[in-house]
Amino acid sequence: MNTLLWIAVFLLTFLAMEFMAWFIHKYIMHGLLWVLHKDHHHKDHESWFERNDAFFLFFAVLSMSFLMTANEAFWIGFPIGFGILAYGVAYFVVHDIFIHQRFKWLRNIDNAYARGVRRAHKIHHKHLGKEKSENFGMLFVPKKYFK
Repeated sequence: MNTLLWIAVFLLTFLAMEFMAWFIHKYIMHGLLWVLHKDHHHKDHESWFERNDAFFLFFAVLSMSFLMTANEAFWIGFPIGFGILAYGVAYFVVHDIFIHQRFKWLRNIDNAYARGVRRAHKIHHKHLGKEKSENFGMLFVPKKYFK
């Protein structure tokens, strides 16, 4: 197996997950499965866990499925599974830890990009309902938020 091909599949999977996260958020979380996602925009419970956390399970199962079925003949399952896993870890760190501060880590980061990411996400959360939810991917933040 070519190492460069493995790395390319891993990176393409990671980048494709950025699109998938945007698409699923816009059309599924703010659509058919709003019932699971709405507590992320409007907390209506006392628990640290949100119904929205169920989406993590879907991607964890998807990643593990690729990793568990990968073998010499299906080698591509490894870089795909690890690409999904890496995106999940990055998303958790940026979204849940850095932006929503569900843990007391990374709270003191203060630079133009960090402020832009937080500001863009705050715009997304200003609408508590299912509609009018401006949304950006984890990697893309428009320049207008870097004030």
